This record gives sequence, C-alpha cells and structure tokens, in this order.
Amino acid sequence: MVRCLSAGCAGKLPDPETSPTSPPPRSHSHSSAWPEDQGQPTPKRPNRQVSAPQTQPQPRNRLNLSLLPPELLLNVLSHVPPSMLLWSCRLVCRTWRSLVDSKALWLLLLAQDHSASGRALLELVRSCLPPARDARPSPLVRFCLLRPIGRNLIRNPCGQEGLRNWTVQHGGDGWAVENNWIPVPGAPSHTCFVTSYCWCSKKQILNLEAEGLWPELLDSGKIDICVSDWWGTVRECGARYQLLVQLRDANNTVLDEFSAMRVAVAHWSSMADPFLYLQVTHVFSNIKAGIRFVSFKHAGTDTKFWAGHYGARLTNSSVTVRISQP
Repeated sequence: MVRCLSAGCAGKLPDPETSPTSPPPRSHSHSSAWPEDQGQPTPKRPNRQVSAPQTQPQPRNRLNLSLLPPELLLNVLSHVPPSMLLWSCRLVCRTWRSLVDSKALWLLLLAQDHSASGRALLELVRSCLPPARDARPSPLVRFCLLRPIGRNLIRNPCGQEGLRNWTVQHGGDGWAVENNWIPVPGAPSHTCFVTSYCWCSKKQILNLEAEGLWPELLDSGKIDICVSDWWGTVRECGARYQLLVQLRDANNTVLDEFSAMRVAVAHWSSMADPFLYLQVTHVFSNIKAGIRFVSFKHAGTDTKFWAGHYGARLTNSSVTVRISQP
C-alpha cells in the first residue's frame, strides 16, 4: 500500500521526472575509474635508495683510577676538596674508603699550603696526632673539613640571624637587633644586639671537639684562644657592659676565666659622633690540659633607666683558636 504525500494528489503517485525530490537519473556510462583506462599518465614512484646503517663510534677506554698504585691514587685524591672526598669519593669502593679514612691523605692535603702559617699548622698537627694503635677515626677528617684554626667559633656574632644560636635572658624591654650607624672593623654584618633599661645577657657554649679539634691537640699547650668583643652606646644615654669568658673541661669545671666590666658615660667630649664603639680583647695562653669547652657570656644595660633600647650595643663577638707564638 502506497500513501499519498499530500491531500490534493490522493491516489496518485508522484511523477519521478517532475518531482523536485526525485534523484537524478543514473548515468549508464561504462567509463573506468582507473587512470590508465582514461588515458591519464601514471605517476612514477621515486626509487628509494636504502642507505647502509651508520656505525656508532666505539667508546674510548676510560681511565680507571682504581688501577693506579695506592701512592699515586693518594696524590690524586689529595687535590680533591674535603667535602667531595667525604660525600663522593669515599662511597666509590672499599679501597677508596680506606684511603679517605687514612691519615696519609689528609696530611698530604694540609701539606699543599706552602705558606709560613701552613707549614706551622702541618707541624702542629703532626706533633699532636693520636697514637697509631688508637682505634678512633682519624681526627684529621673533621679538622680539614671544618678548619677550626683561625676561624671565628661564635655563631651569629652580629645578630644577622636575630637571636639564633644564643641563650638569652631578657631585661627591661628585652633584646633587639638594630643596624649600626657607624662601621665596626672586621664585622661580617652591619647589625648589632641592643640592650634595654635592665640587664640583658646572652651566652654561647662552644664545644671545641665538635668544632674540629681533638684532645691531643687541645692538651698540647701549643694553642692560644683569642677573645674579642665590641660594645658601644649612644650619645644621649650611657651604658654598662659585662663580659665573662670561661675555659671548661669535660665536667664543666672552670680551668681559667676572663671578666671585664665597662661603663660608658653619656655626653662624651666628641659630640660629632652620635655612637661610640669600644673593643675588649683577651688571649688565653699556656692553657691547662683538659679544656673542652669555652663559655662566652656578655650583658648590657643603660645608665638612665630609659624605656626602649638605649643600653649597650654588642656586636662582632669572636672566639678564635690560633697556634701559640714562640
């Protein structure tokens, strides 16, 4: 049954030739779809030349330092920085580990400094080495890595890190860190600790063995401990200052000490400088055997009981170990 598309042509089928929706008549041409049948030229494919595979260059033979005699390998390793010796070379193999742990390598490293101070340091180290039968690890590893001779052992000496590394006691309005108005010779930072109208104190206890020294060297009597501290005040208000440095043994028994008390009077004669800085120094010589710690403590306040921070200004504190002068 065929249904009509419109009501006016009921019962009548649409004429396929006149109907707009009828598809176009199919072509009965038998032409081929292939180009050669239609007389069109066939495209030529290019001839592909197969290239021979490229040969990779053979890697050169690498130098194996482990094949060197131990004497030559020690000489090579003595030119490597101490940190790389510990964290890289020591992990290569057992042979390298034994060489890095040996005293010979670190003595070679110290011997590279041909200056007068370098020769004196090498002589001091050789004379203070532990006995050969000592089972402890060689102290030269830590000594060469930390370099404690001539280095300031006080951490954060100018307050560039706030109150970090200091044990503090606050008085008045407590400690503050401010900029210096005048430069302090040798200071690593242009900042200082400022006290208030009541005593403010702070302290560091230095473990000399942890800093890279060892008992035989500390007890040799061939080293000095040098102490230095800078303190100052403002022109409008005077200040009081105290310093106490103690040398202690392993049981915290005091072997030697140095103390200083200073008072700066306000309105000094030089009115051109609004600030005044003074230095306090001391050298511990002929140190008794058994020293293991250095206690460094200083304090300050003002003289007029002013609120705020007008007390002593402390900066550039230092504790250094040096070779004793003959």
